[in-house]
Amino acid sequence: MKEEQQGSQTLHYAGRHDPNKQEINTKTLVIRVDETLHAQLRFIAQLRETNISDEIRQAIETLIASAQDDPEIIARAQQARDELEREAAARSAAIASFLDKPAVAVVVEKSSGPPCRVRQNTRKTESK
Repeated sequence: MKEEQQGSQTLHYAGRHDPNKQEINTKTLVIRVDETLHAQLRFIAQLRETNISDEIRQAIETLIASAQDDPEIIARAQQARDELEREAAARSAAIASFLDKPAVAVVVEKSSGPPCRVRQNTRKTESK
């Protein structure tokens, strides 16, 4: 992944060291590995003429592709999607009922006699 500085912004490019590729958003991931694993990973990257970050990225992409073919993971993802859609529908209904709530207006009527009488008038507002 190629990085270039432009002012205070770092631009990241897809592909190995190709600044002509389209800019993409990236996140930084920090991992801890023991020295032996790091040495092996560094050696593999040398043999492939890449770097450790590229090797880790490729391993993560392979893991994700494998998970996308796993029936158990797919079923759990569908359950998560269904739950999210139920929650979104409930929130949407709550917001709709809030916005369509009848307006409460207080009307003060003065009479010629002593104290003022307060009457509460409830009416539904017209929606746009």
